[in-house]
Amino acid sequence: MAAISELPGPAVPARDLYSVSRLTREVRLLLDRGLGVVWVEGELSNFSQPASGHWYFSLKDRDAQLRCAMFRMRNSAVGFVPRAGAHVIARGRISVYEARGEYQLIVEHLEEAGIGALKREFERLKAKLAAEGLFALERKRALPRFPKRIGVITSPSGAALRDVLNILARRFPPAAVLIYPAPVQGAAAVPALVAALQFASARAECEVLILARGGGSLEDLWAFNDERLARAIHACALPVISGVGHEIDFTIADLVADVRAPTPSGAAELVVPDRLACLEAIGRSEQRLAAGMRRELRVCAARLEATQRRLTLAHPGVRLTQQVQRLDELAQRLGSAMRACIDRDRIRFAGARGWLERNSPRQLLGDCRGRCDALQARLRTAVGQRLGAAAHRLALAQRALGSVSPLATLERGFAIVTTAQGSLVTDAAAVVPGQTIHARLASGALVAQVTARKNDA
Repeated sequence: MAAISELPGPAVPARDLYSVSRLTREVRLLLDRGLGVVWVEGELSNFSQPASGHWYFSLKDRDAQLRCAMFRMRNSAVGFVPRAGAHVIARGRISVYEARGEYQLIVEHLEEAGIGALKREFERLKAKLAAEGLFALERKRALPRFPKRIGVITSPSGAALRDVLNILARRFPPAAVLIYPAPVQGAAAVPALVAALQFASARAECEVLILARGGGSLEDLWAFNDERLARAIHACALPVISGVGHEIDFTIADLVADVRAPTPSGAAELVVPDRLACLEAIGRSEQRLAAGMRRELRVCAARLEATQRRLTLAHPGVRLTQQVQRLDELAQRLGSAMRACIDRDRIRFAGARGWLERNSPRQLLGDCRGRCDALQARLRTAVGQRLGAAAHRLALAQRALGSVSPLATLERGFAIVTTAQGSLVTDAAAVVPGQTIHARLASGALVAQVTARKNDA
């Protein structure tokens, strides 16, 4: 029996063993190279911030969660504080945290998603417009009390318009309503609303405008948070009532408008008075007016009666009778007073006449004339004596003056010699030959020229 030999088996390949570190590193390299930068949206949870300043958190949805890390150099640029439950969008790279063997997202950029981002934009625009004074109370205008025509800017097919029209018709039928149709949601809403505001402001057909829209989500109402619409409301020449959304909804349009209503129906109630309330107020005013008129008539009647009594007591005939005796008494007193005054004046006149006679100007004039004659005689005597004494003193002075006068010397043949300059010449040395000199004589003067001089005495 022949032996059967064994067939050779397949060759066993050499095993390439990976360490945990090596395998984790390879996975990290594959993830880094394979995915690159990714955007991830999810709900933020498990947020922590240690002393290093780095952020560690998780992004999750209904079925899974992802560990995330955002280092301090990146998170310093985030404009909000992450909170658990916030819906965010993260941009980063997938990597592996080798110490735990967990893959994670290294976040480079983080922003709020959905409503969070819208609220953030709302607060930014609100702060900007408030700083410019668009919300200032002093610029808000009062609404007309009884508007004749009301403009409504809203969607013509929306329930808000029907509510506004029903309330206006019920509360104040005389007011006319002019509708400026415009979409209130979507990309075309803002330009249409701005155009409607500008058109209504330019036409000035209404006294007040209602900007209305029914309730909805923040995204649905976002057209009323647009800066262009806010500035159009601010520039509108007519008062604007904002009735957007429900009572809990607040938009930028509410803050810029002159009056904010909680709902479109509330805006309609604010813009017109209640017809029934007006009728009741008119009725109350009528009652008050009638009561006031009756009260005033009673007061006037009482005043008339009192005046009649006073007229009866103060009748002219009665007063004349009472005043006749008084008139006679006053006439007697007047005659006595006149006689007494005449007697006093007669005595005063006699005394004044006697005093005038004693102090007559003629008597005073005669006395003055006598004193004047005596003074004139005394004056003539004194003047004569004075003139004689003066004449005697003058004769004495003339004789004394003539004895020493140089003119008397000139009469004896002498002369007074002076130079041309008027200097007196007393010495022959004072002149030189050829010099002109002047000689004054007793009668006249001579002009001579020196031909020679002698110094002998």
